[in-house]
Amino acid sequence: MVDVTDLIEDNAIRVADAAALAAGVVVRELSELSDLDGVYRLYDEIWRPDPANPPVTTELLRAMTKAGNYVSGAFEGDRLVGACVGFFGTPPDVRLHSHVAGVSAPAMGRSVGFALKLHQRAWAISRGITAIEWTFDPLVSRNAYFNLSKLGAAPVEYLPNFYGGMRDRINGEDESDRLLVLWDLRSTGTTARDDRQAVIALDRSPAGLPVMGTVDGPELLVATPHDIESLRTADPGGARQWRLAMREVLGTLVAEGARVTGFDRAGWYRVTREAGR
Repeated sequence: MVDVTDLIEDNAIRVADAAALAAGVVVRELSELSDLDGVYRLYDEIWRPDPANPPVTTELLRAMTKAGNYVSGAFEGDRLVGACVGFFGTPPDVRLHSHVAGVSAPAMGRSVGFALKLHQRAWAISRGITAIEWTFDPLVSRNAYFNLSKLGAAPVEYLPNFYGGMRDRINGEDESDRLLVLWDLRSTGTTARDDRQAVIALDRSPAGLPVMGTVDGPELLVATPHDIESLRTADPGGARQWRLAMREVLGTLVAEGARVTGFDRAGWYRVTREAGR
């Protein structure tokens, strides 16, 4: 008799291998000290964090891998161009928390991040894990599209200022609001689209700043800025306006039980409110 679990695991491995091949990298689990130090240095290159607040340290990665947690690297030849780090969540036998993933600037645009996530998925499935969760900045539209549309993860919680002030090249000096998503590894990743007319809950002005709309409708659209990372450098005040508007609109909707059902390439969240809410 064919073991369905084995078939699912084998398929996950094949899909992950194909994604790595398409991205021109080899993705593998890391545990050697030199490799873990390479992850630390790669993240330092990507984020340029405050030296007192790095995303990870080599020592932490060493302890995490010794305890059986997940650290992987994407290699182009001998060069590390991407890495992903996760640890077991609660309950530990069914959920993995993916803490941080990053790809070097020269390797961007080749789906290296996609290959890393599919490797993580295959690794988790082989250990009986059924879900992976992680957080991302809801103002970064390319990450929202990647997480919600390409991977099929579902937002479950809005977390205001989750990490505090991160003080790095990407996050700047602003507070670190995050959207927590859950990736059900048993799901196909497809979401049924509601054809009802959507109303705009948060819009963009011609100058690229947030404009409050209305939440009076069952289907809502919530805009993101075109490039929040550049805005944080050029106009920190405008970036803060976006964070506060997103917190007020999307954060309130999610807290009230609305479901984020999609994100399109034009930079809009689609949100569904249940009847009576």
